[in-house]
Amino acid sequence: MNKPLPLNVIDIRQYLYCPRKVYFSYVVPLEKKATFKMEYGRLMEEKIDRLETRRTLKRYKLAQGERHFHVHINSHRLGLSGEIDLLIKTRETIYPLDFKFVRGFPFKGHIYQLTGYALILEDIYKRAIDTGFIYLIPQDRIFRVEFTDDLKSNCLNFMEEIRDMILGEKMPPATRYRNRCLECECQKFCRDIW
Repeated sequence: MNKPLPLNVIDIRQYLYCPRKVYFSYVVPLEKKATFKMEYGRLMEEKIDRLETRRTLKRYKLAQGERHFHVHINSHRLGLSGEIDLLIKTRETIYPLDFKFVRGFPFKGHIYQLTGYALILEDIYKRAIDTGFIYLIPQDRIFRVEFTDDLKSNCLNFMEEIRDMILGEKMPPATRYRNRCLECECQKFCRDIW
């Protein structure tokens, strides 16, 4: 059996934001400078880590559990790895939690990134992972995500699309949402959209 091309869970989120971000990471690896938003988000996550250790789990509607920060996980079978911001282990199950510095609601890519973590955890622990959380930092708001069969299946399909793009070295179209390009670290490489 062939080993799948290794991907990072973040690739799924990036692909759904704009597939060219993944293309420029794997097919034409270019040096990209982190944007202000990326750096600021990283600083805010560090602050949340410190706060989260002092909080109870009531905000997740959990009575008890162990917190594990920045857990690196890997599934050789799926060819997928990543680092979860927070993993909550209870006697009953395991909950992946991802911190995001966005306003409003989680984006589609955030939900599929979290789903990717759930798929890896299922492979590692050989049990169903049904629920995870996305914590929106600016609003101090938590979104519960139920990992349906459709969500998991779609996530696996996106991984195959990403691998096809990389292995076929096919330049994908840019996102149709051009406002995303304004703050993108890849914008100087996408001359065809301007």
